[in-house]
Amino acid sequence: MIEILIADITTLQVDAIVNAANSSLLGGGGVDGAIHRAAGPELLDYCRRLGSCPIGEARLTPGFNLPAKWVIHTVGPVWNGGQNGEAGFLQQCYVSSMEIAQANGFRSLAFPAISTGAYGYPPEQAAPVAYAAMQREIDLFERLVVCCFNQAAAVQYLAVAEQSLLNG
Repeated sequence: MIEILIADITTLQVDAIVNAANSSLLGGGGVDGAIHRAAGPELLDYCRRLGSCPIGEARLTPGFNLPAKWVIHTVGPVWNGGQNGEAGFLQQCYVSSMEIAQANGFRSLAFPAISTGAYGYPPEQAAPVAYAAMQREIDLFERLVVCCFNQAAAVQYLAVAEQSLLNG
């Protein structure tokens, strides 16, 4: 089962949290900025050594001052109307993140609603893509969490989860 929470992702007790990063990995607004602030300056120093990250790929760093020991940074697509491969790139963010988690033996993983903030991906279109990607890999984890910043985002994921249960 995929947990859907309204919470601050920087407070979750999981093996790794996923950061909706920008391609520089050097911090930004939204969840990216919150993770960098909560993790402390060591995260920025570590990310500087990693270099950039292309859209759909992911990179692993320690969590430093976070409750989660690890951060998986992934770069989501900017919404441009949905005709430029956005869904494929978004799906790849989730897949790449789960591949890193699996390769490192992580059993619990929390995702934000990737690309639905500053990158403008409509939550009602992002939620089915994200949920389907997580659902395909659910057996590899003890706990998969979608951490929503607000109730509006959570409603989208809950609707997708309910539809998934109804379709059996």
